[in-house]
Amino acid sequence: MNITQDKVVEIDYVLKVDGEVVDRSEPGEPLVYLHGHNNIIPGLERALEGKKAGDSLHVTVQPEEGYGERDEDNVDELDRADFDDEVEVGATYYAQAEDGSVLPFTVVGIEGDRVQVDFNPPLAGQVLNFDVTVRHVRDATPEELEHGHAHLPGMHEHE
Repeated sequence: MNITQDKVVEIDYVLKVDGEVVDRSEPGEPLVYLHGHNNIIPGLERALEGKKAGDSLHVTVQPEEGYGERDEDNVDELDRADFDDEVEVGATYYAQAEDGSVLPFTVVGIEGDRVQVDFNPPLAGQVLNFDVTVRHVRDATPEELEHGHAHLPGMHEHE
């Protein structure tokens, strides 16, 4: 079965940036996603289109097909008082936007009672190099299609 719109796909992957591993799936715990629903970055999803279980590929994803270019307007300063506990440079925190969405940000510096934060995704502006092996491809269930993402065993038991 080939990877096409509305298929649930399991992949093992290693992600390198500048030759350094920055992310990878754990052995025996593949990344599971619903193809064609923007569950993974566009450049990787496009490269997987038409592949099948057992296929291995190397994919280079440019920033515009990955996490986007860095935007210096997404760097800001917040009051130290806006943080509940100890603030740590390099740590990721979450802010709630006016529309209720959650925005992750990274603390990049602290000066007195001012905290410099970066709302850019950590991999924005980076060329991403994936080594991917397709482990499994199946049809999505009606519930998965309705929810717009793949379900793992036990994921929605408490709903």
